[in-house]
Amino acid sequence: RECYNKYIMTFAELLQKVRDYTEVGSSVLSDSILQSMIRDAELRIFREVDADYTREYATANLQLNSPYLILPSSPVTSSTRTSIIVRSIYVLDTTQSPSTKEYLDKRDTSFIFEYNSTGATGVPKYYANWKETTLILAPTPNATYEVQLSYIYSPDALSSTNTETYVSKNAPDLLFNAVMVQAYEFLKGPMDMYKIYSDKYNVSIQSFALEQMGRRRRDEYTDGVPRVKIPSPSPNN
Repeated sequence: RECYNKYIMTFAELLQKVRDYTEVGSSVLSDSILQSMIRDAELRIFREVDADYTREYATANLQLNSPYLILPSSPVTSSTRTSIIVRSIYVLDTTQSPSTKEYLDKRDTSFIFEYNSTGATGVPKYYANWKETTLILAPTPNATYEVQLSYIYSPDALSSTNTETYVSKNAPDLLFNAVMVQAYEFLKGPMDMYKIYSDKYNVSIQSFALEQMGRRRRDEYTDGVPRVKIPSPSPNN
């Protein structure tokens, strides 16, 4: 099919391609079942690769005499609550001249409790995960300092209303292979077919990881051009 030759894969194209390759129609692989498989596949990719498209930033002001910071419910481009992993957080202290910016060190909650039990207040230096949507800081803020949070979120799912995503546009082979693994698990299909797509997924996720966590994090000016070592026979042979 011509649509399979395009680099971008839409939601409808992915549904049809899975049905074509498994030779199973919509009476078994319904839209709702495939939607669930696609989401499981997307979450698997999200958990296995630290990709740039999942990065987001947010700013907020701390509350005076409160050690808690509520995490953002979603990035600007999303409409639903997302899974959040904090990458870094810094405090901007405008009471100093010039203003200072201090990145916080991550500790466990017991460390934060012990620190704050002394009643110390000031510019926060440490943070810990308090619960799913909240961080706890130490020392307790003595002013409404501005903070910037750098975090990772789980993007909205590919669906009939969200017909394209970063992965479907930039790594459609990876998404397709991940969904096919889900499909053959559901269909209890031949183990050789399950293994084929499981192996294909492993190859494509490694390529995606190399791009996202390798090539996209490099700069030729700083790191030089990546080179592949080529064996060369010794001139003495």
